[in-house]
Amino acid sequence: MFTSNPIIINKKVIRPGNQAIIDIPIAHLYTHTPIELPVHVINGKRAGPRLFVSAAIHGDELNGVEIIRRLLKQTALNHLRGTLIAIPIVNVFGLLNHSRYLPDRRDLNRCFPGSETGSLAARLAHIFMTEIVEHCDYGIDLHTAAFHRDNLPQIRANLDDPKTARLAHAFGVPVLLNSNLRDGSLREAAAEKGISMLLYEAGEALRFDEVAINAGVQGILSVMRELDMLPPRRRRKNCCEPFIAHTSDWVRAPHGGILRTEIELGKWVKKGDLLGIISDPFGQEEIDVIASRNGIIIGLTRLPLVNEGDALFHIASFKDSEQVAAQVEAFQVEYESDKIKTDDPPQIMP
Repeated sequence: MFTSNPIIINKKVIRPGNQAIIDIPIAHLYTHTPIELPVHVINGKRAGPRLFVSAAIHGDELNGVEIIRRLLKQTALNHLRGTLIAIPIVNVFGLLNHSRYLPDRRDLNRCFPGSETGSLAARLAHIFMTEIVEHCDYGIDLHTAAFHRDNLPQIRANLDDPKTARLAHAFGVPVLLNSNLRDGSLREAAAEKGISMLLYEAGEALRFDEVAINAGVQGILSVMRELDMLPPRRRRKNCCEPFIAHTSDWVRAPHGGILRTEIELGKWVKKGDLLGIISDPFGQEEIDVIASRNGIIIGLTRLPLVNEGDALFHIASFKDSEQVAAQVEAFQVEYESDKIKTDDPPQIMP
């Protein structure tokens, strides 16, 4: 049995078999109140990969905060190989203000790898890269849709990379998007360091969604099992088969007005199907919103008030969209209970 190595974060040493909560200083508010980045480190006794799990890079994306809280309660972590680094709130400023952004209105996920002497966002990105990411082999970043939008649970990753694709399939959600790296994103900065990353998207901003949360916890545990960080299950769960979306795009509002949505997340639509109706407040003028392609609804707006050109329905295309829709429905039923149990008796690892 190989012993794990110590890990040093913010000059604190966490030795094998130990765990610690570390508060990394970021900056001060106007009131001289310090703002710190909370980090929970669990360093297993036995050697294995190092994985970080982060949430609330956008401060209004709360599902990931709850996913990490529940993850850290799992007794399976008593058998951890390697190191788990959990960061439930990356953008503390945004979370305090119920905002996606930092106080300077910058999007933190467009500021990586950051700079020690740059803007507030650049400095926070630099701290996250040097204190967290550069210590790790893998990462999972937890997100929700933007404000007033809702996303079907999905994994976005570089699926052309076999190592990343293996983890994306292991996560166990029905929809995988082969997503390009965006300039300044955490995924791009991690990839340049040779670190494989998954981005989990599910639910709405400023809301908890039980399906999204339950699936997120189970997905992270499944990835950790795939990496041999946790013991395998005694009885393998019959999870859904993931499907890779070939293309996706948004159907936009052809006219401003009040939207009545006629379709829900996860539903299969054909080109020409009715997705919603836009009307004026008196109902005298009504305009249909029509599907532009065959596929699955993986995202939609929850705000009925729309301007011309607003993104309303996100449709992903698959080789067999009807089969994907059936898998999505089974997935939603499986995870809709708030009493779902993610822990199970582990096998003892040699």
